[in-house]
Amino acid sequence: MSTATPGFRHLIRLSDDTGLFEHARHALVRRQHGYCTDDVARGLVVATREPRPAHRLTRLAESYLAFLTHAQDRSGAFHNRLSFDRRWDDQPGVGDWWGRAMWGLGTAAARSPVPWIRDEALLAFTAGAEQRSPHPRAMAFAGLGAAEVLRADSDSSVAAGLLMDAAEAIGAPSENPSWPWPQPRLTYANAALAEVLIAVGELSDDRLRLATGLRMLTWLWDVQTRHGRLAVVPAAGWRLDAPRPRFDQQPIEVAALADACATAARVSGDQAWQERVRRSVAWFQGANDADALMWDPATGGGYDGLTEHGPNLNQGAESTIALISTMQHARRLP
Repeated sequence: MSTATPGFRHLIRLSDDTGLFEHARHALVRRQHGYCTDDVARGLVVATREPRPAHRLTRLAESYLAFLTHAQDRSGAFHNRLSFDRRWDDQPGVGDWWGRAMWGLGTAAARSPVPWIRDEALLAFTAGAEQRSPHPRAMAFAGLGAAEVLRADSDSSVAAGLLMDAAEAIGAPSENPSWPWPQPRLTYANAALAEVLIAVGELSDDRLRLATGLRMLTWLWDVQTRHGRLAVVPAAGWRLDAPRPRFDQQPIEVAALADACATAARVSGDQAWQERVRRSVAWFQGANDADALMWDPATGGGYDGLTEHGPNLNQGAESTIALISTMQHARRLP
């Protein structure tokens, strides 16, 4: 198992003055695929939750914030895809990219050590909070941003309203003890749904929602663990009473688990959640179904998925940020 740390090297490689490129062939940027709000927002999350960022990382945060404010229209919705020639390929909307933009902006508003970044991010977050999405996951991502704002400013009615609406959009878990989850299918970044309920419980002193979120996360962890190692639901998803494929496992699922378990550890005080963060870190370091290192020590890039033949060696933005995000939690473990 590798003891090296990836840092931000590959994220810097994937970025330019405009934003963050979505795809790479191995470590080489594929400019023809352009940029997307989804990944820029993820980049803003990891860049601004560093407590003492180097100057280069602060410059990345500035670039990502400028991208998101450029992507936002007057209604608070966001474009998602920008081509390499700086033309938007879509109309503004409130899909997952809106939710992730709100997560990135909320994190920057709450955590950036740079005052003007906090101020500008909060302006854009407030404008985006005028919107709601019909998609539960988009609402969950936005709820994570709202929780960040509320932890910094408990009087923010804008953030409180968005967080509560996110919890309502996620819904209550099924009463089926074999599937205590609010949706009939597990897909991607599943742990974000449980994390939002935990955050609501924490920030509104709602013990029922806190217990529900912790119970959902415990079940999700258990069904994604095999022989003491993480074996996460693959890209194809999984439905109750259906065969469960083993591959292609995605780093985003591991990163979402690490985020949620770190929140659960802080809110509940239960040290078992810290051990689950460690196991999430270990998945990237080789404690997975292929015994494979899931990042490239030569570049610092995260591999794009775990297949039955081993890692997908492409090192795109989503997987690299999932790696960085998880390792941020590793540095905070006692």
